[in-house]
Amino acid sequence: MDKQALPDIDRQALRYIDQRRFRRPVRVKSVVQSGGRPRDVDEIIGDLAAAQHGIVARRQLLARGVTVPTVRSRVRSGRLRPIHRGVYQVGPVAGRFAREMAAVLACGPGAVVSHRSAGSLWAILPPADATMPVELTINSRRPFRRPGVVVHRTLSLDVDDLTHLEGVPITSPVRTLLDLAAVLRFRELEQALARAERAELVNRTDLSKVAERHRHRPGVSALRALLAGEAAPAMARSEAEERFLQLIRKAQLPPPETNVKVHGFEVDFLWRAQGVAVEVDGFAYHRSPASFEGDRRRDAHLAAQGIHVMRVTWRQLTTEPEAVLVRLAQTLVRGELRTTTRSLV
Repeated sequence: MDKQALPDIDRQALRYIDQRRFRRPVRVKSVVQSGGRPRDVDEIIGDLAAAQHGIVARRQLLARGVTVPTVRSRVRSGRLRPIHRGVYQVGPVAGRFAREMAAVLACGPGAVVSHRSAGSLWAILPPADATMPVELTINSRRPFRRPGVVVHRTLSLDVDDLTHLEGVPITSPVRTLLDLAAVLRFRELEQALARAERAELVNRTDLSKVAERHRHRPGVSALRALLAGEAAPAMARSEAEERFLQLIRKAQLPPPETNVKVHGFEVDFLWRAQGVAVEVDGFAYHRSPASFEGDRRRDAHLAAQGIHVMRVTWRQLTTEPEAVLVRLAQTLVRGELRTTTRSLV
């Protein structure tokens, strides 16, 4: 093509094309002003994700000056992974409480983790399975639906009922137990209360006052019964311990302390006044020579401190529970006699 024969405007266009043809595209990063200092978009997203277990919401990004096209571009590239509508995980690795944080952000301001999900985060219930829905409470009557989220609506959520756990909005331990009373079986509620007291998450006096104030709520009668009992709530960590606990309750033997430390060792069950401890070996228990010797040294140390250790196996629990009860009752009686004798000397 003869460039000299072209009009001036066409020659200018060709020069522009020649200049751009082999030029590498320049990547321009979007920046947002924050207090007069330019901030990179990746920095904004990273800071927000770091505070929220790797989760960010679209509305949060827009409020910080990130543009809609920028958000869409990062979604297409996989740098923002959609979890709920308008809620994204940053990067491939989910944070510790990512599921719960994503559910809260999906339901908007005022939503808090509650019920079984709150129990798991406070470690007063077993860890939640990833397939279980996240339970939230919102202080509203309006219907709300999100996949993988169960929303409880209420108008009685006070400021004292709310707190944060590692940045996640959540019901307080007291409010969590109040909510769990409506959805757990009695024994499950007892174990949750035992764990909460063991971890010093709740004060029994404060919890009793709250339960009394909400005495007409579903399940609170069971919680009040546990709080009114003379014995502390019992916590069992295995099926074998649970079976043994139910066995002694059915026989109406004195209630023991559970999973407590005595003279530097933790025992499954302890009758402190009688100087008797019981260790329960579950069905998965396998004794190696080293553990056998360790158990014997442990038992000897406790015996020297006046604590008799009785061991119960899974086979004994399942095939001869009556014999276990007789042996335990006899051991407790001997413990009472030892205590009485020492007090008379």
